[in-house]
Amino acid sequence: MKRLTVREEEIMGYFWTKGPLFVKQLLEFYDEPKPHFNTLSTIVRGLEEKGFLAHNTFGNTYQYYAAVTETDYSRGTLKNVIAKYFNNSYLGVISSLVKEEEVSVEELKELIESIDNGQLTIDN
Repeated sequence: MKRLTVREEEIMGYFWTKGPLFVKQLLEFYDEPKPHFNTLSTIVRGLEEKGFLAHNTFGNTYQYYAAVTETDYSRGTLKNVIAKYFNNSYLGVISSLVKEEEVSVEELKELIESIDNGQLTIDN
């Protein structure tokens, strides 16, 4: 899955939380100084070209909607980070988190226990 720019992720966030939107409606979510309509329209069309958005036609305007869920995008992004920075090693990720003390050994034990008890499933 392609990575999004910060601005593209921000715009997708509106579609993920608000549902289908016209570009004009997107402008309402921005504080002053608001981006220009044409700027937002160009980004939205780019997101459609990348496959993240699709549209329904209403007369001479389009209402866009998310074609990729936030969950699917997050999974793809996480996989990209693991591939790029950890050579596709999930063990490397966990080791790094433990080494940096972002995850304690106790938390790892809780995670393993949750998996063993079927409370948490691991899917790829």
